Amino acid sequence: MTKPALNILQVSTWERWGGAEAIAWALFKGLRAREQDCWLAVRRATSGDPHVVEIPNDQGRGLWYRLCRSPQWLGHLGRNGARIKYALDLASEPSRIIDWWRGHEDFQFPGTSRILNLTPRRPDIVHAHNLHGEYFDLRALPWLSREVSFVLTLHDAWMLSGHCSHSFECDRWKTGCGACPDLSIYPAVRRDATACNWNRKRDIYAACEGRVYLSTPCAWLMRRVKESMLAPAIAEARVIPNGVDLKVVRPVDRQEARKQLNLPREARLLLFAASGIRKNPFKDFQTLRDAVAQVAQQMTFDRNSNSPLILIALGDSAPDEQIGQAQVRFVPFENDPAAVARYYRAADLYLHAARVDTFPTTVLEALACGTPVVATAVGGIPEQVKSLLPVPETKELQACPSYGADAATGVLVPPGQPNDLSHAIGMLLEQDELRAALSANASRDAAERFCADKQCDAYLNWYGSIRAQRYAETISAKARDEARRCNEMSHTA
Repeated sequence: MTKPALNILQVSTWERWGGAEAIAWALFKGLRAREQDCWLAVRRATSGDPHVVEIPNDQGRGLWYRLCRSPQWLGHLGRNGARIKYALDLASEPSRIIDWWRGHEDFQFPGTSRILNLTPRRPDIVHAHNLHGEYFDLRALPWLSREVSFVLTLHDAWMLSGHCSHSFECDRWKTGCGACPDLSIYPAVRRDATACNWNRKRDIYAACEGRVYLSTPCAWLMRRVKESMLAPAIAEARVIPNGVDLKVVRPVDRQEARKQLNLPREARLLLFAASGIRKNPFKDFQTLRDAVAQVAQQMTFDRNSNSPLILIALGDSAPDEQIGQAQVRFVPFENDPAAVARYYRAADLYLHAARVDTFPTTVLEALACGTPVVATAVGGIPEQVKSLLPVPETKELQACPSYGADAATGVLVPPGQPNDLSHAIGMLLEQDELRAALSANASRDAAERFCADKQCDAYLNWYGSIRAQRYAETISAKARDEARRCNEMSHTA
């Protein structure tokens, strides 16, 4: 007899936007394809999918708030409409203005209390992803974890800190934050109330009393979780790597991909993809730019005009740049996965010079397309890229295993070091046979370790285990209650 389908409610900021949202969306679709009764609750629903529901924060606010957002006149605000609307949102709820002024994180999202009523029947599992993004009341976690089996997947470190999603070199998240070195890191706060925010989160997690089932995509983030104030909230923790759709991101002929994109056939093509590349504080485009300039200056291969060096910066709109002998072509953000995959296939190398990162999907997609990766050894990236004999051996790379040409999928380098990055890029561009071997290794390794189907099955199996555990706990509780009643009756008799 087959087990009844689970009723699963995924919770995410948006349907499809950044990396975390895309992962939640893919999991939602994968679970539905496996005939599970899966729903997705988001801040704003735009796809038209009948199983995507909005968290009703607006309905839970006061009359003045709803009047301020009336569509009858918001449409006439002109170019400054977004700013005026945001100001009105705050003005309609004075307590939120006070919190913002003090630097407190905003948890005032009343729709969270209705989250269990958004689906036709009560969810067996609520699986939340990023809970920052101005849509979720973190104070609801103790209640939610009591009412339903609650799974939480971390995509960054916001849950562990007093405000930031990545702490860079700061370790104050371990001891209570305060004296924050950078209040502008997303999600930014106006004043340094990070100690207050940290303490409030700690108290929320303590009230969960070990009922949260927590996952991370990499062991690096899990190690941080175990050192943080979130640890007491956890019932069970698992590392479940993110996956990519291998039917979309897969190797094809590189020259055919270049033809489709109208890119030079003989060029040495480098690719970097990120949202808002030039101004993204996490991605360090300046180091990447400097490294590419050095590569162009030192190139010893094919110095004729038919073999230019081109860096494609996918995810930003700007005029093309000339950096010495190299050209930088900016390509606007592309939402179609199949279109993005063409750029991975066309490139000789994928570059990722992040200052911090968790488990970037772009690296997985590049590997799955058979494009070797040169990346910084930060966050969970060393768990994605099998590095070819680290170049050079540095503190950041001492804990990273190295591989030979029969298994390596790229090269890891320390962050913020354009010399090391350019050395690795030049080495792979000059050795066609080595690059071809890494390409074959990359697509094979991605298929084995980072398949979206494998990720979906891992979560589905975990959900089943959690449901069985919760059922057993319910039966045990009923048995204890019955035994206590019988004992009381016998004493009365």
